[in-house]
Amino acid sequence: MTLLSTRPKSKPKSVFQDSSLQTIIASHENVGRQKQKALSLACLAIGALAGGLGLRLVNLQLLNGQQWRERADANRIRLIARQPERGRVLDAKGRELIGSKLSHSVFLWPAAKSNPQEWDATLKYLSKIIKKPTSKLKERLGILAPASIDRIRVGRNLTPAQVTAIEEAGPILRGVEVDAETTRVYPHGQAAAHILGYTGEISEDEYQRLRGNDYKRGDVNGKLGIEASLEHLLRGQRGGKTVEVDAAGKVVQVIGEKASRMGKELQLTIDIELQKEVEKVLGKRKGAIVVMNPNNGEVLAMASWPTFDPNMFSKERITQKEWDALQKLPHPFVNRAVQAFPPASTFKIVTTAAAIESGKWPADTVLQTFPSLTFGGTRFGEWNHAGFGPLGFAGALMHSSDTFFYQIAGRIHGDTFTEWMHKFGVGERTGVALPDEAAGLLPQAKWKQKEFGEEWLLGDSINMSIGQGFVTASPLQIAAMFAVPANGGYRVRPHILKNKQHREYRKPMNLRPETLKVIREGLRAVVTRTTGEALDVSYLPSVSGKSGTSEDLGDGSDTWFAAYAPTAKPEIVVTAFAERSGGSGGKVGGPMVRDVMAAYFRLKHQAPKKPIARR
Repeated sequence: MTLLSTRPKSKPKSVFQDSSLQTIIASHENVGRQKQKALSLACLAIGALAGGLGLRLVNLQLLNGQQWRERADANRIRLIARQPERGRVLDAKGRELIGSKLSHSVFLWPAAKSNPQEWDATLKYLSKIIKKPTSKLKERLGILAPASIDRIRVGRNLTPAQVTAIEEAGPILRGVEVDAETTRVYPHGQAAAHILGYTGEISEDEYQRLRGNDYKRGDVNGKLGIEASLEHLLRGQRGGKTVEVDAAGKVVQVIGEKASRMGKELQLTIDIELQKEVEKVLGKRKGAIVVMNPNNGEVLAMASWPTFDPNMFSKERITQKEWDALQKLPHPFVNRAVQAFPPASTFKIVTTAAAIESGKWPADTVLQTFPSLTFGGTRFGEWNHAGFGPLGFAGALMHSSDTFFYQIAGRIHGDTFTEWMHKFGVGERTGVALPDEAAGLLPQAKWKQKEFGEEWLLGDSINMSIGQGFVTASPLQIAAMFAVPANGGYRVRPHILKNKQHREYRKPMNLRPETLKVIREGLRAVVTRTTGEALDVSYLPSVSGKSGTSEDLGDGSDTWFAAYAPTAKPEIVVTAFAERSGGSGGKVGGPMVRDVMAAYFRLKHQAPKKPIARR
């Protein structure tokens, strides 16, 4: 018989006491902790990202929302431009010099047709209405890219019948638009044409240069005169249709209209009545006349011939007859009032001032004059081939003695002479608001070496002392020079834009009283005793001035006369210039200045053709 043992069995091991199991469990716990840490880091990253996105949304929508909305609109919304009306221009008394009239123009709008070939029938139909070859219309359309939302003008100044015909054509002329726009009007025709200028459609070269300033092909801009130089003031701000486009740039819908802003209205110093009188005096004499207030630099009139009528450029096209007539004239678009020529003996007032102010020649200097003088082996003659005997500065100006000033130039030769020419504005643009103003030439040693590879000689200074040789100046610059003795020693800056603040146009030259005295005495004696006697008439107040006659280069001499009046208290300075007129400054220019002054004082006193009492 087998007995069962009653010894108790050993206690089973705990699973937690098994080393392999503990290792596994520990490993799982570590993995869990790592996952929890990774999850926490992920949550932090997501939170940071969400916070960043939130901040970005706040920045985009709240802080800079307007800016981004504007950018989005700029990509979505386009302006089909319409040119603004240019600003009016008035004369010194408020009379209109340049205005505008409303007319109808016809435009092509490439964006209206998705297929460029659709234009063929349209242009053929339009050609019959506006009497313009289809080839010309295609050429104009080709200026813009296919499907461009800009428009291009193909006809101006449409008749009412043409406007009606286009509007009645309806779908046949889809993409053809008639729009009202203004064209320039110059109510006084040729008067002041070189000052005012004209307008025209910009060329391709101009477009490439101006496109950054919001110019488009087909725009009209100023071409000459203040129309060009003051374009930024006269132009105005464009308006037009605002349209919505899709991603491909096609027009989805017309949103509305943006009003244009008219250009600025400008007032000039020009008196149009005086301007017309001055142009009558100049007549068909190639040259220029400038009338200026010597006290503040206001240009009262400025005439140049040959000239033109700016209204011809406001039409659809210039006729062949008009163009042929212009071609027969010698450079009709050149404003000779601001172009430079040898100033001849009018320049002797600058030489006089330079001599006395240099300290090398006292104001009471007296020099013997001669039939001729020789310097460096070169003979320089007196204009009368005889000389005038002993003369002081005033007498030398009165007789316009060349040999007197040759001797003067011999001692102020060099930097001193150059310094005083610079002070009188020689070789510098006056700053008048005209785009084609020439600076003239103040010749110096460096300039001659560069241009001719030669040294500056004493003979160059001698020629320059009498306004010959290399030195050149414009009629406007000569007027500014004569304003100095007229106003008591101030250099004024000529200007044509009306401004009540004149101090910026006037600065003292700091001339010695004796310098002004001898210049003024000499200029007065010219009128009472020598070449200016044409101005010594009973119907003018006392006049002071100086004639000038350049060398005859084979096709006639240039002639000058510059003067101011009344002598005691000048209010007007006049410079007359005749290009290759022949004769002398006193006989050609003197009567022109006389007649201009007569017109000025007659208009001032509002008593036509009534003699003015002498003062």
